[in-house]
Amino acid sequence: MAMDQSGQHDISPTGDFGSRVKSAVFWRSGTQILAQVISWGVTLAVVRILDPSDYGLYAMTSVVLTFLNFLNGYGFASALIQQEKLEPIRIRQAFGMLILVNAALALIQLTIVAPAAAAYYRESMVADMLRWQSLIYLSTPFLVLPEAMMSRKLEFKKPAIVNLSVAIFSAAVALGLALAGWGVWTLVFAPIAGFWARAIVLMIVTRFWVIPSFNFKGAWSVFSFGGLMLLSQGFFIVQSQSDIFIAGRFFDNHQMGIYAQALFLTQLFATKFVPPLNEVAFPAYARLQNDRSALSYSFIKAVRLIMLITCPLYIGMAATAHPFVDTLLGPKWTEAAPLIMVMALAMPIMTLQILFHPILNAIGLPHISIRTPIAGAIIMPVIWIFAVPYGAMGLSVGWLIALPLLLTFTIYNARGHVGFELRELAKAVMPGLGAAIIMGLAVTLFDRVVIGNFAGHIWPPLHLAILSAVGAGVYIGLCWFFSRETCLEVLRVLRRRAPEPITPGAAQTDSA
Repeated sequence: MAMDQSGQHDISPTGDFGSRVKSAVFWRSGTQILAQVISWGVTLAVVRILDPSDYGLYAMTSVVLTFLNFLNGYGFASALIQQEKLEPIRIRQAFGMLILVNAALALIQLTIVAPAAAAYYRESMVADMLRWQSLIYLSTPFLVLPEAMMSRKLEFKKPAIVNLSVAIFSAAVALGLALAGWGVWTLVFAPIAGFWARAIVLMIVTRFWVIPSFNFKGAWSVFSFGGLMLLSQGFFIVQSQSDIFIAGRFFDNHQMGIYAQALFLTQLFATKFVPPLNEVAFPAYARLQNDRSALSYSFIKAVRLIMLITCPLYIGMAATAHPFVDTLLGPKWTEAAPLIMVMALAMPIMTLQILFHPILNAIGLPHISIRTPIAGAIIMPVIWIFAVPYGAMGLSVGWLIALPLLLTFTIYNARGHVGFELRELAKAVMPGLGAAIIMGLAVTLFDRVVIGNFAGHIWPPLHLAILSAVGAGVYIGLCWFFSRETCLEVLRVLRRRAPEPITPGAAQTDSA
């Protein structure tokens, strides 16, 4: 790692900074998309091989891993990225703290959490799985610090190539174990192999040969920043994982697996594609934080464009749930279709709620932003406690209750600080939502009237393709005739053209 003459790691603004940012975006986004495609492709293949009960067991252990993993000290590495000047001793101290924290987490999971979780879920195999999964924590110090150091220098090419290579390796391990009949242990050992392979390769390619320091004098700034991130993430984990935690106590392994995979598929776009968009939105909003009119206008514009894409995806998923599941997961997962049909209707609400996070942080109000996960950590568990007696469908319907409540709180919490009017937000959502609802009704009607008598004799991928083509035609036609300017705006973004200058508050021609 390069140092300046004072012995400090520095990020100096240079003339080629813009090109470095573009290169970083290319390597980060391009390879991430390719790695995700490989990962999802193998995941779908493995899902067809394993049983729903395997995924039910894995869901139980993944909740425990997620709860403990937020304590793994990743915020310490983020603090190193955030600091403008970084002394070498701070890297050694962060390395030492990461080793201590993760060794403690592995020991706690091995000796205390594993048997306690098995007793809670009334499933002895959970303990065995969690003991092996404790190896993941031990890879963390050797994984996050090399990436953090390269992130400081906007050097994303090496970690991007490593991540892509490891994604291919992990996919091969997962597929090989599944085909060899390892069952649920495929879901245990494939991630362990992936984490350790990534850690080892990153250490080698970055030459990160650092001796850890366990003397933490003067490291308060690093640890306090990590602590603030830890607090916010902790509430979010309670919000996002409480349904699996509560349901795992009452559902059998099969029912748990069906629900967990249905939730994974429905949340895919909101949790995998929207957060990277928020990473881009954060610095853009930050530049406008002193001009609330322009800030509000930019936020409403982002909502309009993203909801124009999100609403048809999710309402279309609800309308095509049965052929969608049979095509992607296979006939053994048919029970997931009704759950997806219900949960998909709630996901546009989740997407809209997620879009508020970067703008609140960008205007320097993280204390306002943290209120949302706190509210979610209260609302979600209460809903799940009342819903769990009604089985997996009860939890699915619970999303239609919990997410609107959380979104209402978020809007109330943010509106006065961002400066938008409720009618502006509604007007931004309606082009996509209105056309998507009509599209969903049209697809459902077409499926029942035209295809209904032949549905059992049509190959599921062909069935899905026909319904998708009908839905796309109806949706594009409605948007083109009733929200043409919004459609053109999306096309300009996709083509990377700059739109015509529009002043905030200018009259909009779109209609719902």
